[in-house]
Amino acid sequence: MHTLSTAPVHLIVADDHTLTRAGLVLLLEQIENVEVVGEAANGEDLVRQAEALEPDLVFTDIGMPRLDGLDAIRRLAVTRPGVRCVVVSMHETAAMVRRAAQAGAAGYVLKNASARELEVAIREVLRRGAYFSPAVATLLLAPSEPGPGDLLTERQVEILRLVAHGRSSKEIANVLQLSPKTVDVHRSRIMDRLEARDVASLTRYAIRTGLLPG
Repeated sequence: MHTLSTAPVHLIVADDHTLTRAGLVLLLEQIENVEVVGEAANGEDLVRQAEALEPDLVFTDIGMPRLDGLDAIRRLAVTRPGVRCVVVSMHETAAMVRRAAQAGAAGYVLKNASARELEVAIREVLRRGAYFSPAVATLLLAPSEPGPGDLLTERQVEILRLVAHGRSSKEIANVLQLSPKTVDVHRSRIMDRLEARDVASLTRYAIRTGLLPG
């Protein structure tokens, strides 16, 4: 049993994978005075519960249906600014950690974190306002490759995201209200600027730079 403080700490855990969520809840409940007051399987449910329950902390995955974890954090930063959000993710990329921080996350830990590290994360976020796992904190100090926004226009970033999600040119044209020919021109320019040979290369780039959570 791990001891945090005398005051109870209320948390909500969000992850769309039931077994992963259950495992995280089990680890958190090993920490004395920590109480998991809610569980969510998607971002919309997370926001709804957090607004209703106003927990001290939220532990959330990134890739979830309906609303992803980062968008949920952005919403809560507006509607419940007092709720601190910690990302729990398998992604060990500087780009993803930066995206989480920019969205308003107060912390970032990896899914292989121990109960001890989760306790440290809770304590540091509540006391100091932030905690980033040492494994990802070092990534923030390393030089990063140019992100999509550095190399592409806003429209091209939108198209890249949809391509990485497996959408065809016709589907992208319908979503963005463009002609398929215009989409094809953008795709060609995107591949030239990113020096990508195929869709698989574009998808790997989108995941690597945090554009696509995966």
